[in-house]
Amino acid sequence: MKQENSLRSSNWFARGGKDGFIYRAWLKKQGIPSHELEGKPIIGICNTWSELTPCNSHFRELAEAVKRGVLEAGGYPLEFPVMSLGETLIKPTAMLYRNLVSMDVEESIRANPLDGVVLLCGCDKTTPALVMGACSVNIPTIVVSGGAMLTGRHRGHSIGTSDIWRFSEDVRAGRMSNEELAMAEAGMCRSDGHCAVMGTASTMACMVESLGLSLPQNAAIPAPDAARKVLSQLSGNEIVKMVCENRRLSDILTRESFENAIRVNAAIGGSTNFVIHLLAIAGRIGIELNLQDMDTFSANIPLIANLQPSGSYFMEDLYYAGGLPAVMNALLQHLHTDCMTANGKTIGANYADAVSYNKEVISTLEDPFNAVSGIVVLKGNICEDGAVIKPSAASPHLMQHTGKAVVFEDIDDYKKRIDDPALEVDENSILVLKNVGPKGYPGMPEVGNLGLPAKLLARGITDMVRISDGRMSGTGFGTVVLHVSPEAAAGGNLAIIQEGDVITLDVHQRRLYADITPEEIARRKAAWKPVYPQSTRGYVQLYQQHVEQAHLGADLDFLKGSSGSQVTRDSH
Repeated sequence: MKQENSLRSSNWFARGGKDGFIYRAWLKKQGIPSHELEGKPIIGICNTWSELTPCNSHFRELAEAVKRGVLEAGGYPLEFPVMSLGETLIKPTAMLYRNLVSMDVEESIRANPLDGVVLLCGCDKTTPALVMGACSVNIPTIVVSGGAMLTGRHRGHSIGTSDIWRFSEDVRAGRMSNEELAMAEAGMCRSDGHCAVMGTASTMACMVESLGLSLPQNAAIPAPDAARKVLSQLSGNEIVKMVCENRRLSDILTRESFENAIRVNAAIGGSTNFVIHLLAIAGRIGIELNLQDMDTFSANIPLIANLQPSGSYFMEDLYYAGGLPAVMNALLQHLHTDCMTANGKTIGANYADAVSYNKEVISTLEDPFNAVSGIVVLKGNICEDGAVIKPSAASPHLMQHTGKAVVFEDIDDYKKRIDDPALEVDENSILVLKNVGPKGYPGMPEVGNLGLPAKLLARGITDMVRISDGRMSGTGFGTVVLHVSPEAAAGGNLAIIQEGDVITLDVHQRRLYADITPEEIARRKAAWKPVYPQSTRGYVQLYQQHVEQAHLGADLDFLKGSSGSQVTRDSH
């Protein structure tokens, strides 16, 4: 155990006189004796439990397991809440508030007598938000994810969140009744936990494990499995050790660990949202990372995890097949195996002996599930600073495609016109949605995988090229170009794309461009005026004024880098 004066919390609890009296007395009010506060590591448990965040509804139990581990290892746990983001309920989009939560986490950690912190994360934005905030303070930190729910069941078939998009199109096309949709709804969410597929929540859980911020097996243990509580208790043990050894986030989050995470994301068919969150985390910890890195470091990694939406299986199956350790073992020759992790061991040491128990779910580099994987970064006169597409979730016949643009100025325009029988559109058209980026919506919602026109669905068309400055749910799929940067609301060239413009997508050549001359682009931009709603108060106004573009991670410009763990003023 470290000496008392080496603990950050001793600046509160080891004081004499009035100051120490106040700090200790108010905690004694909760039945905590002095000996628990003096000389022991004080571990914060940052809990995103909320009944408004269904994915995180079991976090009270996980917090208790973490507490057992902290006490067992000789520390003292203090649980605290932060704003919780549930993608399922929050409007207009949980992404709008990711940066706000990160500020909540950063200030809560720095302002309080904490020597280390355990981050309880589940639903999509809670993981990057908590990691971003913790990075800005940079004290010993470990992540415990909530785990995925059990696989859904409907009429003898396994179902998950990705099926929502299929069911929706089937209802719109008349192939599925509203009554059957209600039956499927009843069988979708059978337990605690986040989405059962490799959506953004599972991608984020894999991200933190591949970065080294959690214990091995964190990513895939199902939420209801007793092993999830065991891992939580062991994480409580580990955070005390991390404090004693002063193992901080900056010791784990190196440039090489970010490269590892990009490669692992390719191998699992992770969400495109991985890009925007990893860039934001890198910005907080001070690692140079850019959009092109997402393509460069995933380019030679095949898809070896056969998981929806890019494949067939579910997170529950991934765990039974060996979990993320088995995936990372298969990738070891491509990983920086000397990267340090939360438990003090290297990536190589943690994953050298992991085994795949089901080659249908976790295959090999030599015989992958799909040779196409990763995130492809596109450039061109529609996306000057880049855009992304997930090839493993796209249709091969559309990877090189030219078509005329059908343009929707915003989401309301899309909803008004998409099912209009008079809409001039066919399967060769390219659907373009503007003003759903960080500033334009605001918050960059998951609306990029636009539903297809009803009259094309009725003909059996299941995919079209779609382009927007918004995001797509990690559970979604299709030939969807996302994160166009600069966004339309910021005056990017996407803003001046017009109905009928000829657009070419060439994924192999990493190109996305419109057949428009530079002179015509300049003429249109000279006449362009912003059309998005601009907030006049509160956090949303602050967000719109300071949010960076998608290719930079959509963080607030004044939050980049570290604020450190020092408290600059003492109220007593």
